[in-house]
Amino acid sequence: MSKYSEIAKQGLWHNNPGIVQLLGLCPLLAVTATVTNALGLGLATLVVLVGSNILVSLVQDYVPKEIRIPVFVMIIAALVTCVQLLINAYAYGLYMSLGIFLPLIVTNCLIIGRAEAFASRNSLAHSAFDGLMMGLGFAAVLVVLGAGREILGQGTLFDGADLLLGEWASVLTIQVWQVDNAFLLAMLPPGAFIGMGLIIALKNVIDQQIKARQPKVSAPAVERARITKVS
Repeated sequence: MSKYSEIAKQGLWHNNPGIVQLLGLCPLLAVTATVTNALGLGLATLVVLVGSNILVSLVQDYVPKEIRIPVFVMIIAALVTCVQLLINAYAYGLYMSLGIFLPLIVTNCLIIGRAEAFASRNSLAHSAFDGLMMGLGFAAVLVVLGAGREILGQGTLFDGADLLLGEWASVLTIQVWQVDNAFLLAMLPPGAFIGMGLIIALKNVIDQQIKARQPKVSAPAVERARITKVS
């Protein structure tokens, strides 16, 4: 198995930052009331994660170990500022909707964790691919949780997609079922906790089924020689 394949499996499933490492849960639980918000924050985190992994990998041989963490935080903060300004310029509605959780990407332990644990010890290509896979895994969890909460809460899917993709995307809104009053439990943070728990439980069930279908490898029999007389 190539290293790229192993990195992809770790980021998307086996070591997913959202449902296995349980990193970055504050924005994950706070802004996933709709798919649009979840996708916007997921893409912003993905861009910062890939960029920080690339830059940290490039400077790993030039930064003393004693000051590596402050340097990594400065790199991440610069990237987050760039992403925040771009969203403010080209998707102002989404910028207002995500609010404080955009600059808080700087404190996301997922990003500083990958910079320290992987990017500072691996090549540029492997670090960039690790950031991409970890970011996609994190964004996928955000979107799945946001879709479930939006459907249960207000009966729609992709509501407010024009905030992220422009006015043409308003046609993407799907009315799944008619809701007279919003289901507040799904829209508020307690619903996010419940939804997150269900997603983690579903992953554990799938892992157990995959493990049960794998052929069992029997341990090789060990032949013992009995010595009854020593000459």
